[in-house]
Amino acid sequence: MGDVLAGIHATWEFDTDSVLIRFERGIRTPRLFLSLRERRIPYAALSSVALTPGKRGTVVLHAVPRPGADPLLEAAAGQLKEGCDPYRLVLPAERGTLAGHYADELGGVLGPDASLPAERFLVTAPEAPMHFKAYDGRAGFDGRRVSFRWSRTGASSAKWKAGDQTFPVTELAGIEWRSPDAPEGYLRLLPRGGASDSEVGGPTPDPAPGAGQTLARARPDQDPAAVVFGLGYGPVHESLPFAAAVLESVRRTQSVPVASVPVPVGGARRDPADIAERIRHLGDLREAGLVTDDEFSAKKAELLAEL
Repeated sequence: MGDVLAGIHATWEFDTDSVLIRFERGIRTPRLFLSLRERRIPYAALSSVALTPGKRGTVVLHAVPRPGADPLLEAAAGQLKEGCDPYRLVLPAERGTLAGHYADELGGVLGPDASLPAERFLVTAPEAPMHFKAYDGRAGFDGRRVSFRWSRTGASSAKWKAGDQTFPVTELAGIEWRSPDAPEGYLRLLPRGGASDSEVGGPTPDPAPGAGQTLARARPDQDPAAVVFGLGYGPVHESLPFAAAVLESVRRTQSVPVASVPVPVGGARRDPADIAERIRHLGDLREAGLVTDDEFSAKKAELLAEL
């Protein structure tokens, strides 16, 4: 398309295979938009687009992403308020005809898979490192590990007893984010083996009695794998991009198989330099968060046994 459509709070720049959404800086611009700054949305990530009447003499060009295509919306799990939806472009009503033209153009480039869930994230997540202040501590993410550092005044005794926490993304299955705009908002990490990979983003409803549910999880204020929000703590524009970045890293890590080190058959001795090189390689994988400490130790022991 190669054109630009400027609206209220954002500008959409159309390219051959994607639309670049640039969020404008302003007093009334939602703080989530200011935090995101800009986002490139591949057309392959969209399921539909429509033009609808807006409020007070406006129209709204609304693109809808495919389920599973955008880590931000996956983490939000339907909890974003309408005014904070980054896929809505609000324009003055007099630009409705032009907006309709772009809606038709966008609809024409949607692929045959538009109605299907995406098999992987197609939209880039916000970049780490990032952090935010929760009511009971500070949450940090460096791209490989999530850390919780408890507050002296806000954290429960259970969290103080557990101590500050660090979670490699390789040990996580997903994340829950309950909006701070709702009562009892929180961000909870879901460890592997303790939750299904589908439990990502947003609160999980209580399972029906007798439905084969797993053991009930602790309340977020008692769970060392969670931080709780409150008035002024964990705002959407800080905690949601954080949750999306963690979720994207978890999914990406899950898609990378743990590297295996071949062991020679027949008991032949290996060259010490080759063993040292393989151990260094394993160390690099551990530093990248692709191999856990236990996996590193086990493989290192196997290699040393070959000397």
